[in-house]
Amino acid sequence: MTKKITYKDAGVDIDAGEALVEKIKPAVQSTQRSEVLSGVGGFASLVAVPDGYRKPVLVSGTDGVGTKLKIAFEINDHRTVGIDLVAMCANDVLAVGAAPLFFLDYYACSQLQPDAAAQVVLGIAEGCRQAGCALVGGETAELPGFYQTGEYDLAGFVVGVVEQDAVIDGRKVTEGDAVIGLGSSGVHSNGFSLVRAVVDRAQMSLEATPPGFEKPLGQVLLEPTRIYAKVVHGLLDKVEVRALAHITGGGLLENIPRTLPNGLGVRLTAGWPVPPIFQWIAEQGPVEPQEMLRTFNMGIGMTVVIAEEQVTRALQMLKNSEMEAQVIGRVVPVGADEPRVIIEGVV
Repeated sequence: MTKKITYKDAGVDIDAGEALVEKIKPAVQSTQRSEVLSGVGGFASLVAVPDGYRKPVLVSGTDGVGTKLKIAFEINDHRTVGIDLVAMCANDVLAVGAAPLFFLDYYACSQLQPDAAAQVVLGIAEGCRQAGCALVGGETAELPGFYQTGEYDLAGFVVGVVEQDAVIDGRKVTEGDAVIGLGSSGVHSNGFSLVRAVVDRAQMSLEATPPGFEKPLGQVLLEPTRIYAKVVHGLLDKVEVRALAHITGGGLLENIPRTLPNGLGVRLTAGWPVPPIFQWIAEQGPVEPQEMLRTFNMGIGMTVVIAEEQVTRALQMLKNSEMEAQVIGRVVPVGADEPRVIIEGVV
């Protein structure tokens, strides 16, 4: 008699999925907001728009972690990539002034490993707490034969809310406005295909600690993306912010212009703190300075454009929030054929 085949025989373990749910329940509950009407467990999640908005606008964003996950696989450390996932989405909606409201994740793998998956989701929950949004649901998919054994992919989706007349779209930016740079925590979650190529060329173990570093290379690279939501919203309550840019793929050169009116650019002066990992990448590649600037954040995770007369107040508020920040440039007029980001000095 032919042996009957089960879903588990085909590579999908429903029991493992249920075990994962039990592991993550407390962390998910810790992210909940009063607006959540029904969250994890149903076919869909219900979240009310917060009270106090006259004309609320919902703002959505989606992203992943990219090949940074390969670093996590190699050193078997999955604790922080969930923070990256939330950060990449929350920082994007923040760029128009939205407060992150709720988040959903998608975790896909060949065969579910509850311990590793739980680490990931615990990281997602931590990211949600940092961003102030609720983790209201997600999807865990086992796709046997689709992913390599022991690997997974992540995607996330955030919805934020902003008052319609408080949307930050760059239209108020004028010549002479100050550009404040908010410090990054490291590489964040962009450019890891290049990072991994440099690591391979350097023949450096991720477990090794490069000269001048305080921890192994793999841990430096896994430093989670900084989440700016709470700090920036504290700033929005006190000063007029005219533009915000999340410095992701494309670096300062490509992301700042996305937030400026036509005919305006920025002139930046190098000299802000640059995490040592960027010098290591540039030297070990070697990678040309322009390529570094087009690929990585180079120590600035978000830029804030404000009127010059509000700089002192803004910097004091950021200091009180323990956020690394300084004026890195000014808004300047640019011609149609001129670069919109000019950097003076060596980053």
